[in-house]
Amino acid sequence: MKILICPDKFKGSLTAQAVCDALRSGILTTYPDTKITTIPMADGGDGSIEIMKSLMELVPSPVKTVDPLGREIQSSYSVSGDTAFIELASASGLVLLQEEDRNPMYTSTRGTGLEIKDAIENGFKKIYLFIGGSATNDAGIGMAQALGYDFLDEQGKRLEPIGANLSKIRSIKNHQHYNFEELEINALCDVTNPMFGPLGAAHTYAKQKGANSEEILELEKGLVNYAQVLKKEYDMELATMPGMGAAGAVGASLYGIMGAQLKNGFQMLADLTQLEKHIEAADLVITGEGKIDPTSFQGKVVGNVLALCNTYNTPCGLVGGIIEDMKEYRSRFVFSHAIIFSAENEKDAMHNSRNYLMEIGKKIALTLQ
Repeated sequence: MKILICPDKFKGSLTAQAVCDALRSGILTTYPDTKITTIPMADGGDGSIEIMKSLMELVPSPVKTVDPLGREIQSSYSVSGDTAFIELASASGLVLLQEEDRNPMYTSTRGTGLEIKDAIENGFKKIYLFIGGSATNDAGIGMAQALGYDFLDEQGKRLEPIGANLSKIRSIKNHQHYNFEELEINALCDVTNPMFGPLGAAHTYAKQKGANSEEILELEKGLVNYAQVLKKEYDMELATMPGMGAAGAVGASLYGIMGAQLKNGFQMLADLTQLEKHIEAADLVITGEGKIDPTSFQGKVVGNVLALCNTYNTPCGLVGGIIEDMKEYRSRFVFSHAIIFSAENEKDAMHNSRNYLMEIGKKIALTLQ
């Protein structure tokens, strides 16, 4: 039997490669004659560059920048030839903040903008920006400010580029122009959510970044306002564009101001790894991620792998740390296993995930036999 294992990372616990290795080890312990191919995956979010490093030679480029709260940090991006590869999460990620500091009303993507600025000033003409894992809901205005754009209120005063100020923006001023027409900026997106609305950035993701119910409504109001300002200033209609809600709606500034192209991060990595060919040849595919819920099927690895399996009638199994709200999706998988069902609690599940995944691998092998 030929098995393909192609999960995303289990965030905060294991890399995608470590997940592959644990499941593979468990299966082979019980079913040693199995032919197993492992392809660790990502979808354009944090962890994508680790996958890229296994596929091509990348060199780190250190840079001084700031975290989501504006505190100075040392970070880096990766380069190859004339191309820079930047993860938004490296300077603007949720992982950089303690839980008590997380609130997208007051966080900014300015640190990521400083990384982009450094890459431009070092002569890189192509930039791939992986935009998942953010701590922000600032629609990318922090990033844009670092690249020379000011966001002004109705009195013409410069606003701090944070989520709480989106509703106050009335105009945009560019005081340090980069010729973005000479640059190729590609934003690799991991979701299909629109900028605002019930499935937009604020209502879907702001809570997990620390916002309460009232703040979510304020952020939503800000996103609506910013979309109107972009329409007035640049004649850009962004409200319904798929993917514009990713990473706190950073695409609004990337696409609307800087002319970046939003691309499917999963598709880029799937092409590089020839994932589709491997799915077609497999007898069983196993995918998963740390937390599986309805958003896992909105442009992320799990949903995309399932779609490819359906194309080639390849059975697909699901493994996660936690599986939530899966009623409408569960029947599409030949099995589903979650670590949390065996662990004592969430802390135990996170800390001992490798051992639990090995045990899940053994269960899968017994089922196959």
